[in-house]
Amino acid sequence: MADSLPLRVAGGLHALRLRGLDTGLEATYPPADVSDAALWDAVSTALRTHDVFLSEWVTHAPQTNEVRRAAALIAGASLLATRYDLPLRLSELGASGGLNLMFDRFGLRTGEQRYGPEDPAFTLHPDWHGPCPQPAALSIVERRGVDLNPLDAHDPEGALRLMAYLWPDQAERLVRISAAITVQDAPVDKADAIDWLQARLAHAPGQMHLIYHTVAWQYFPAGAQTRGTDLIEAAGATATDQSPLAWLRMETDGSDLPGAHLSLRLWPRDLRLNLGRIDFHGRWVDWQGPDTLT
Repeated sequence: MADSLPLRVAGGLHALRLRGLDTGLEATYPPADVSDAALWDAVSTALRTHDVFLSEWVTHAPQTNEVRRAAALIAGASLLATRYDLPLRLSELGASGGLNLMFDRFGLRTGEQRYGPEDPAFTLHPDWHGPCPQPAALSIVERRGVDLNPLDAHDPEGALRLMAYLWPDQAERLVRISAAITVQDAPVDKADAIDWLQARLAHAPGQMHLIYHTVAWQYFPAGAQTRGTDLIEAAGATATDQSPLAWLRMETDGSDLPGAHLSLRLWPRDLRLNLGRIDFHGRWVDWQGPDTLT
């Protein structure tokens, strides 16, 4: 269970279905509506028939790249833009396939507010509670991510792994991730996240450096978390209004409250903000932060 073996097997079965390699699964997976017995017959047959494929598949940890989490990134970046009229340099930790490095290419609607380009790859419609940050035109001068096992979203095998853990009854998620892949053009380096980040912390005058991660920090060893925090704080201590540093986090915080905690630290002056909470898959946002930064 610590390795989420049932999840890995389910992903492998869905990969077979996405590849069109198993007609039994294709006939019984949604949108087909069959009995439990018929579904299990198809699954057990697939387990026997594709043992070699599935035995190799489960040696890899599950990886997803939930693009609905970009709602937090779009809102957070828009909030930052109300204080600093500067282009952004992005550093994403635990970026997987790098799809959320492209958040400025996605649209977001929160009630009457609309964010994003005129022709977004897709538009997110989370159940939004609370005030809305003022929309802003975002300028990204550089975007780069890091992951211990990055996936190339444009490689068929990488795309298959990203899509296999989105379940066949979630057609809208499959459509969104396909659209996100079409606009993904940011590099994701294979490296230790903190070592990689240390090399990127030098300030660039006239740019805001935005470091962010979504449900990734919790998987870093405790020592890496401490070292990463120390490095970011040290860089923040030398930030200026012409080279600000922001740290946006969407992470579990161990509380009994639903969803993940959204928080922001901004230097200079080390402004600390609680932005609220967000569903782990971005289906709802409870925004508790301000609508502007002055």
